[in-house]
Amino acid sequence: KPLILRLYDRGEIVSARDSRWQKLLTHFDDLPGSRQMILFYIESVQTSCGFGVPLYEYRGQRETLRQWGEKKGAEGVRAYQRKNNRTSIDRLPTGWCD
Repeated sequence: KPLILRLYDRGEIVSARDSRWQKLLTHFDDLPGSRQMILFYIESVQTSCGFGVPLYEYRGQRETLRQWGEKKGAEGVRAYQRKNNRTSIDRLPTGWCD
């Protein structure tokens, strides 16, 4: 049966400069240019039917980001981030690339 899971939470951003970064990163693949993670503190959970949700098939991870980062190299990725990622899409300062 289809099922939708709703998570109600508070979130916290952990930047690459945070002391917890390396420990948290052990749970994920280290993609080139990784800048932040979001920790969610789940406060409540709710489910509902998913009868209107379309069927999807997982076909694997995309390699585009990894290939882009490997081609640019660590300093190239950092230069790109300094130039393009100083603000969020809603123009708020990110503060991580100063």
